[in-house]
Order: sequence, then C-alpha cells, then structure tokens
Amino acid sequence: MNSDSKIFVGLRPLRKKPDSNREPDGPKCQWDGCQKGGIHRAPVGRDGEGLYLLFCAEHMKDYGRGYNFASNLSDPVVARYQREAASGARPTWGSRIRQPAEAALPFTVRSGSAKAMNARRNAAERQAARADLQRRKLKVLEAKAFETLGLLPEASPEQIRSRYKQELKMHHPDANSGDRNSEDELRAAIDAYKILKLNGFC
Repeated sequence: MNSDSKIFVGLRPLRKKPDSNREPDGPKCQWDGCQKGGIHRAPVGRDGEGLYLLFCAEHMKDYGRGYNFASNLSDPVVARYQREAASGARPTWGSRIRQPAEAALPFTVRSGSAKAMNARRNAAERQAARADLQRRKLKVLEAKAFETLGLLPEASPEQIRSRYKQELKMHHPDANSGDRNSEDELRAAIDAYKILKLNGFC
C-alpha cells in the first residue's frame, strides 16, 4: 500500500503552512527605522495619559529602560511622592507605648500552669481593687483616720503600716513615762489604723 492510496487521502493535512517571509498584519513598530510588528504598548508620558506608543519586543525593552515618568519634576516633589507612595498616600500615626503600672510577676512557675494563672488573676484583682479605693470618695471616718496618722489618701499600704509603727513607738507609755496626752494620741492612732485596715487600705 502506498501513500497515493484512496485510504490515506482523508488523512493528509489540508492547512497550508504559513509563509515565513510574509509581513505580519497590524501596526508596525514606531521605533525609527524598525519594520517589525508593534504589538507592545508603552505609555507616552505624564502629559499624555491614555496615549500609547507601539513597539516590537526588542525596542520595548530599550524604551522601558530609558522611560522616566517624572522627568520634568523637581527632586523634592519626586521625594515627597515616593514617601507618600510607600504608605499608600495615607496619613500614618505612631503607636503609644504604655508602661506597666506594676512590676511583672516572677517567672519561677511555668507560664501555662494553674498556679501562674491564679497568681496573675489575683494580682490583677488586687490592682483593680486598689484603683477602686483610690477612685472612690473617702468616708468621714476614713478621711479622719488618714489625717490622724498624718498621711495623704494616696498612701500605699506599706506607708500606712510604717507610719502606724512610728506612732506606736512615739506614744507608747514606756517611751514617755505614762503621759496622759500621749496615751490619747496612741489610742487615736490605733483606732485610725483599725478603720483603714477594715476598709481595705492596708
């Protein structure tokens, strides 16, 4: 059986091969002296928005290397545009760093253990309670107790205990040979400390 047989007639390719010497259809490259097809678009420039030049692949690379959109802009204007473009031309604000009000808990226990979680929760509750005490208005007896001990309402529990011990040493009967005035001041200091302790100040 040869290739001229009637069986192989339908299997022969019917398409003609494209002519390699034929000139391509469509626009030509707009580079001076180039006769190739211009299928790649390149922007004209700042004053020609929406207008394009057509180049072949080779001349498109050359044009892209030398293209400068901001050729007639001054350096400060270009620098400002680059700064704004880095953040998407949107205003930016810095973030405020808040210092911790209390010292961090010691890291003697694993962070995921129940003991550490309870310690953190108790510390947070103590801090919230102390802030509430400082925020709320003092009652008459509480204000008088602070005045008796000679302290400000913002005094810490350590300062209250320290002042109470000083008052005890100063007005104790052994320290001033049983003076009655000193005894009254001692009783007033003890009462003031009891009031502050009962109300959670120390």
